[in-house]
Amino acid sequence: MSGLTIRNARVLTETGFLDRCSVTIEGPGIGRISDAAGSEPTGGDVYDARGLLLLPGFIDLQVNGGGGVLFNDAPTVDAIRTVAACHRRFGTTGFLPTLISDELDVVERGISAVREAIAAGVPGVLGIHIEGPFLNAAKKGVHDASRIRAIDEDAVDLLSSLESGRTLVTVAPEQVPERLLERLCDAGVVVAAGHTAATYAETRAALETGLRGFTHLYNAMSPLTGREPGAVGAALEDPNAWCSLIVDGHHVHPAALRIAIASKQAGRCLLVTDAMPVVGTDGESFQLQGRRIRVADGRCVTDDGVLAGSSLDMAAAVRNARRMLHLDLEEAVRMASAYPADAIGLGKSYGRIAAGCRADLVLADESLNVLAAWIGGIQVLGAE
Repeated sequence: MSGLTIRNARVLTETGFLDRCSVTIEGPGIGRISDAAGSEPTGGDVYDARGLLLLPGFIDLQVNGGGGVLFNDAPTVDAIRTVAACHRRFGTTGFLPTLISDELDVVERGISAVREAIAAGVPGVLGIHIEGPFLNAAKKGVHDASRIRAIDEDAVDLLSSLESGRTLVTVAPEQVPERLLERLCDAGVVVAAGHTAATYAETRAALETGLRGFTHLYNAMSPLTGREPGAVGAALEDPNAWCSLIVDGHHVHPAALRIAIASKQAGRCLLVTDAMPVVGTDGESFQLQGRRIRVADGRCVTDDGVLAGSSLDMAAAVRNARRMLHLDLEEAVRMASAYPADAIGLGKSYGRIAAGCRADLVLADESLNVLAAWIGGIQVLGAE
C-alpha cells in the first residue's frame, strides 16, 4: 500500500479520541484508521506521532489577514498565500479570506484573487467571506460608514460570481429585500447576519427566506431584551442557524458565550478568529482603511477604543474555548473544524478524521502547540 501512515497518534475520530492509532493518507484523502488492536497499514512512508494529538485541521471562516497582510489592502493571490502560510502555523488548514466593507471594485478583485488561488492550488483556500458593505451603518463597528451601501441586482451578481469554492456573505438582513436575499441563497451563497439592527421579526423573516447563520454573535447586532428579542434572540432560538463566536475575552464576555452554547443545538456554535494582519507578527499597530489600529493586551482597537478585529489565531481560540467556556478538548476542536465545515456545506469531506475525508490534519501537543500539518495529504508544516 502506497501513501503515508501517521502512526502512534492520539486521534480525534467521529466517536472521540482513540490512543495509539494509525491514519493512512492516500492521495489527498484519508484511506484508513487503525486502532491499537487492529493491524497497522503497511507500505509507504511512516510518520511517528509519538503519542501526540492528531486533530482535524482547523477551519476559520473569518480571516481578514495575517503575517503583516490585510486582504482588503492586497486582494491578490500572493497576499492569500502569505495569510495561509501564517495561519497554518496555528493549525488552520482551511480558511475564507475575508473582506470587510469596501468599494465594489475591491470586492471584485478579492473574488478574482480567490478564484485564481483555488485554481493555482494554494493550500487551504476554501472560498471567500465578504463581510459588508451591505450592512447597517448604525451597527458598523469598525467598518467605514462611507463604504456601506445598499444592495442591488448587480451586487447580487457580483457576490454570486466565484463559482469555485464557497462564498459566505455577511449582510444586515433588514437592508436586503427578500427577493435579493432569495437570489443569493438560490445561487449557493451562504448568507449570514451581522452588523445588523434587525428586529426579531425581521431576522425571523430572513431565516425563513434562507439566512443560514450569524457572524460574530452578539457583536454589532441588536441584543436580546425582554420585549424585543432582536437578532441575538432569533439566533439563539433558531435550531438550525449557526453562530460564529470570537473567543478572545475581549469581544464577548465568556458567560454570554456559555449561554449561547447552552441555548443552541450541538454543532451550531463555531469558532472564528476575525484575525487582523498582526497575527503571526510582533506588530503593535497596523493601518485599517486609513485608521491606525493599536494592539495592546491582545486587543486590536482604534484610537477611540473601537474593537477592530482580533490578534487571535485558531489554536489560541481552541485553548480559550476550553478555559473560558469550560469545554472539553473534543468539543473545542470540533468547534474549530467539523462545525465550521458544516456551516459552509463542506462537512461531508472536511473537518473530520474519517475514511474518505480530506487529509487536512494537525499534529499538536496537549497545550495545542502545533507541530506539523497536512493539507490534502501533503505536509505543509513541520518535519519528521
